[in-house]
This record gives sequence, structure tokens and C-alpha cells, in this order.
Amino acid sequence: MTPRTEHRPQMTVEEFEELERHAPETVRLEFINGKVVVKPMADGNHREMIAWLQRVCMQHRPDLWLHAESGLKTERYRKGRARADGVLVRVGGLKGQGEWSEADGALMAVEITSYDSDTNQRDRVEKPDGYAAAGIPVYLLVDRDDASVVVFNQPENGRYRHEEKLPFGATLKLPEPVNFTLDTEPLKEFVD
Repeated sequence: MTPRTEHRPQMTVEEFEELERHAPETVRLEFINGKVVVKPMADGNHREMIAWLQRVCMQHRPDLWLHAESGLKTERYRKGRARADGVLVRVGGLKGQGEWSEADGALMAVEITSYDSDTNQRDRVEKPDGYAAAGIPVYLLVDRDDASVVVFNQPENGRYRHEEKLPFGATLKLPEPVNFTLDTEPLKEFVD
């Protein structure tokens, strides 16, 4: 006799959003590739890095704002929900948006790795694919594990066609539509 395998239907986006609305404030949920993912709470260095990026973005591009902890509709056909560490949009670009904003106004998504077992899959594999599928032009990954920054751009068919990885301390050009040079020297002070 063949063992029966139980087939469970995947959670819908609507079911996820209902679950997320009722989650305690200390729990941050994402819906990536049809799975509910608990995103770790940011530590002090993580929050300082986002604050530093906000200041840098404001200095170079006062017409833009980097919103911290912003919910985005991601993946093909908007079936995913990612809570980006930062989302760069034009000033006022999130007006009228709900908890989960459309990604079409996002110029850049930012993630800073956390020290947890899921960071490799989440920040280095699933998030680039989700952000590319949503058409976000630039994805900036600040990777604390190996003290590097990775810039992904040129989204096409759910993948970024170009990726550049540089060590903390390097100067990198954030491509269009962000279009400014980022000196990552200050990130060295956050290496644990």
C-alpha cells in the first residue's frame, strides 16, 4: 500500500495579510515564495546602518527618501509580501499606500543581513528574486557576514542581470535611477 501524502493548499496573500495584521508588534512577518517567514528584529548596528543610509540618500538625493521597515508587494503577480529594511522612493511616494505598498514606485530596496540561520536564503536568494520580479530597479544588500555591499540592478524576467560585490570601505556607484556614488567606509565601524 502506498502511503498517502496530505496536500495542503498554499496560503493566499489575503490570508497572510490577515495573519500579519493580528501578529504581535514584536513579530515581523513576510510572505515569500508562498511561505510565511518571521523576520528577525533589528539589532542596534542594523538600525544605525539604516539611519546612516537615510542620511546619505538625503544628502545626495533630497528628492528621494529611504523609508525604513517598509512593506512591499513583491514577486510575480504581487503574490509576495516583503518587509524591506529600506525602500527608496520619491518624496511623498508612499502617500495613499497601505501597509503593503506597490513596488512600482520603489527605486531601490535595501536589506542588511541579520545574524540568523535564514539570512542566506532570505537576503541573498529570495529577496533579490522577489525584488527583481517586482521590477525594483536597484537592490542594495549590506552583508555584515563578510563585510561587503552588493548592488543588484537591471531586473529582467524575475532576475537581476547585473550584480557587483565590493568590500566595506569601497566606493560604489549606485546605478540609475538612484544615480549617486556611495562611500562605504563608514560601514567598517559596524563590523562586529
